Amino acid sequence: MSSPTRSDGGTESLDLLRTIMGDMDSVLVAFSGGIDSTLVLKVAHDVLDARAVAVTAVSPTFPAIELALSQTICKEIDARQIIHETDQLRDPAFVMNTTSRCYRCKTDLYSAPGPLAARLGLAYVVNGVQCDDLGDDRPGLQAARESSVRSPLVEAAMGKAAVRKAARLLGLSNWDKPAAACLASRIARGETITVERLRRIEAAEEFLLREGFRQVRVRDHGGNARVEVGQDELVRLFEPMMQDFITSRLAALGFATVTLDPAGYRQGSANKPLVP
Repeated sequence: MSSPTRSDGGTESLDLLRTIMGDMDSVLVAFSGGIDSTLVLKVAHDVLDARAVAVTAVSPTFPAIELALSQTICKEIDARQIIHETDQLRDPAFVMNTTSRCYRCKTDLYSAPGPLAARLGLAYVVNGVQCDDLGDDRPGLQAARESSVRSPLVEAAMGKAAVRKAARLLGLSNWDKPAAACLASRIARGETITVERLRRIEAAEEFLLREGFRQVRVRDHGGNARVEVGQDELVRLFEPMMQDFITSRLAALGFATVTLDPAGYRQGSANKPLVP
């Protein structure tokens, strides 16, 4: 079966997305504050008003800075936001950080919105999955299907470029926000996930963000840090004074060694070997 033609994110794409939302009548949006779920929430709220509600899952793997951003975005859109607290660290299989980690996490996260939507009288749970996500190995997609979560951006044939274009057309403040991922994804597969490791990673990344870097990952390989930033930020990362500053600050947080990765940010690279 051939894939549907990708939309370009222009007015026709937005009209289709609005039609999809209108046909749903009421939705609970699984909302992280990223640009994909932001576009879904914005269009849903424009079309459905109070019949579109955001739910944001808060757990030890969700950075506080991302929670604050999600709250800011909901205020900008004027959408109601419900905070759902969860804790994947209660699941021993998640803590062991096996290949099923993402699936178990998403299964846990998607277990709450369905019953919540029913209590609120909302017809559907929707997420921010877009077409470019479908080509990745993402067990979370399976968890979404098993929980009957719909993906309006996929239904509208929108990939990341189309999402950003549409978000910019709508004046969304985070239209160019770099992709984010849960903090557990920074820890190499097979290494135990602990609250202490998550908080140390979070502190390191917050430090780098405060220093003006936008695309940031601090990978944890057995207590050793590997720092990745966006390709357009590498020159600044390797300025001698910046290197020394970052190395000393991350060492003070408790990392045994600190490596600045000259290849820059790559999705899923926590499972690549650390090369000093």
